[in-house]
Amino acid sequence: MTSSPRQGVVDAHHHVWDLSVRDQDWISGPALAPLRRNFTLGDLAPQARAAGVTRTVLVQTVTVAEETPEFLALAGSGDLIGAVVGWTDLTRPGVADELARLRELPGGRYLKGIRHQVQGEPDPAWLLRADVHRGLAALAGAGLVHDLVVLPHQLPACVESARSHPGLTFVLDHLGKPPVAAGDPEPWAAAVRAFAALPNTVCKLSGLVTEADPRSWTVADLAPYADTVLEAFGPGRLMFGSDWPVCTLVAPYGQVVDIAGQLTAGLGEGERQEVFAGTATRVYGL
Repeated sequence: MTSSPRQGVVDAHHHVWDLSVRDQDWISGPALAPLRRNFTLGDLAPQARAAGVTRTVLVQTVTVAEETPEFLALAGSGDLIGAVVGWTDLTRPGVADELARLRELPGGRYLKGIRHQVQGEPDPAWLLRADVHRGLAALAGAGLVHDLVVLPHQLPACVESARSHPGLTFVLDHLGKPPVAAGDPEPWAAAVRAFAALPNTVCKLSGLVTEADPRSWTVADLAPYADTVLEAFGPGRLMFGSDWPVCTLVAPYGQVVDIAGQLTAGLGEGERQEVFAGTATRVYGL
């Protein structure tokens, strides 16, 4: 890695899937065709080692209840995955009981957070629904975190939700998917600053390469967005994530780690250590 620690890096955001076990119905169309194959932990492990990554956070991909127990068992089968962000239906009345059940499963100790595909919800205020509010309260009660995968227009609801649940840590995946390809940071930048102003919020420096123009992007195109979250959250509330294998649409794993190093090159050594290990270690209890 060019400008970040060579060893002890935590990759706070990646996926795996096996199409023989379950379809990934979101992988459709020619642009995503390269992802329509299996991506396993065995594929990731040597690339992670080569990049100095020693621990990872495995994140849900589909809203299927069976995926989370599979991920927990996978985490328990080796020493690379340090935490799982799974999925369960936050709107169900018995969500607290379901979270407790998941924690009793093999590998259940690795369950550190829950994510829902909010980006796919047509209601921009989905997070503010009463049944979702109840589910988020259950997450807080269980000591778990809530990963947010949202689009920029959904960020105001994220702000209100985080404000309503001060005891729950909200982790913003992929910077809230800023419009990198369009080259205009507003109104995303104002919304992400409002989110960062709340003390129970954290952000992942992840997913930027796939928001850029795949034909002509440069690291300089990504820098204004990385700088915005670095300033808004500070290194102590920012964590590196590769978004592998989705990132491979644009760049291989090692390059994504190196790009993150370039985007944080202006930080001091201790600050970079926070971005590349410290923040994720604290937030996910690694």
